[in-house]
Amino acid sequence: MRALRLGVAAAVFVAAAAFATAGRWPWRRLPGSAPLAEAPRPVVTQPIAEIADTLARGETISELFARHGVTDLDLLRVDTTHALDPRRLRAGLVFSFRRADSAAPPTQISVRTGPERRLVFERDTGGWHTVVDSIAWRAETMRIEGGIDNSLYEALDAQVGDDQLDGADRQRLAWDLADVYAWQVDFTRDIRPGDRFQVVFERLVSEDGEVRFGRVLAADLTMSGKSLTAYRFDADGRSAFYDEGGNSLRRAFLRAPVQFRRISSGFARARFHPILGIMRKHEGTDYAAAPGTPVMAAGDGVVLRAGRAGGYGNLIELRHRNGITTRYGHLRGFARGIRAGARVEQGQTIGYVGSTGLASGPHLHYEFRVNGVAKDSRRVELGNGAPIREGLRAEFSVERDRLLALLHPGPPASVAQAAPAKPPETPARWLP
Repeated sequence: MRALRLGVAAAVFVAAAAFATAGRWPWRRLPGSAPLAEAPRPVVTQPIAEIADTLARGETISELFARHGVTDLDLLRVDTTHALDPRRLRAGLVFSFRRADSAAPPTQISVRTGPERRLVFERDTGGWHTVVDSIAWRAETMRIEGGIDNSLYEALDAQVGDDQLDGADRQRLAWDLADVYAWQVDFTRDIRPGDRFQVVFERLVSEDGEVRFGRVLAADLTMSGKSLTAYRFDADGRSAFYDEGGNSLRRAFLRAPVQFRRISSGFARARFHPILGIMRKHEGTDYAAAPGTPVMAAGDGVVLRAGRAGGYGNLIELRHRNGITTRYGHLRGFARGIRAGARVEQGQTIGYVGSTGLASGPHLHYEFRVNGVAKDSRRVELGNGAPIREGLRAEFSVERDRLLALLHPGPPASVAQAAPAKPPETPARWLP
């Protein structure tokens, strides 16, 4: 019996050796794996060490470089593209130092100078030189929808997860969507129970796997039963939003010239002044906002004055076409270049919210005047948007129909015939 066992064992060993030599085994090899006899020998290479370090507050670039043994890199001489000015570096910038091993001096230093660009310093026998790498981003189209109960931001925040956009980019999405409807909707007072939104936008993903918000492509707001649809269309080198008929959503004046928390005081024939303690006309609208919030020009115009003006505090007054002027009071300060005679464009930052003059707290006092007579800026007719020019009508129609299909995607025909479409399991949907 013992001799029989030894004979069987020997036969198995000989068969295994034969299979191994031929590179064939009696069981199926996993895809992508190599036969044992064909496995390459491991090659030992010199390890590459890479360390990331952050520029601290109050620290100079020279101090950061010296901490990693780099004392011969002069940015002013090497960085011929002026992509990195050592006198204007902000704290929090991350530098990556690469070296042949942990004991050797760095041979490569890289830093992100923007979303689309990486600056690389490389050392060779001739010293340091600069290479600018472009970072590619691909656009992914996303569609979300939901109800608006309190604010547009809260509604969007509930529909987009952290794995899709971070908090800052969700806020950007809300602001950009609000900008699309800046001429039609006052989101502080026009929201009603049952209002809904649908929006198609781009999410950008870098080659390194980073994610950021791109741009709004189309949107549909249903407010008080009325649908307001917007389509992005690029024409003559500029992007703008249009309704289904090809009329621009842009009007001559913004509905509100600041991102505000609430309207603290509206246009009134008489009201109790909180500082003077008397009844007095209020010829503008007060928008409560955080100190330093940017204030925008409500329309294209020319600066009539920018300076102190009694109870207005710091005041900017703009002259527009057709005898219209606008005033922006209680400002903390003025944007660069804002002075009498300067031309401004709609949406341009002209100042910052403050509480100068007769103000009980930080807010913007905004006035809209026609031939010197104050009007309620929230009730004036802002005019109609300019239509798509005739030569671009056909192109716009094609793009509008494409975006409409993304905005209101229908179920596949087979699904539609079998049963009514079910609502999506998740609030956000990636589009092909």
